[in-house]
Amino acid sequence: MHSNYCLIQPKWIKKEYQVAIGKRIKQLREKKNISQVELAALCNFEKSNMSRLEAGNTNPTAYTLHIIAQKLEIETFEILKFKTLPE
Repeated sequence: MHSNYCLIQPKWIKKEYQVAIGKRIKQLREKKNISQVELAALCNFEKSNMSRLEAGNTNPTAYTLHIIAQKLEIETFEILKFKTLPE
């Protein structure tokens, strides 16, 4: 794992984690050239739920992350592999 990535950052608050995870999902989705609507449909989620998730306005469960990872054809841990936030 690269030093500029982290899985745990104790100083972060819950909302910062949610935003970082949402941005990472969006980044991975766009890398696969999948629209938000398409990914929501693949995951059997409402588009509005996917939108809230990517905006960091909801706290996804481990199972939700697993479903998203499956549909993006990646390992679940890849979603949590985001760059650290600035201090």
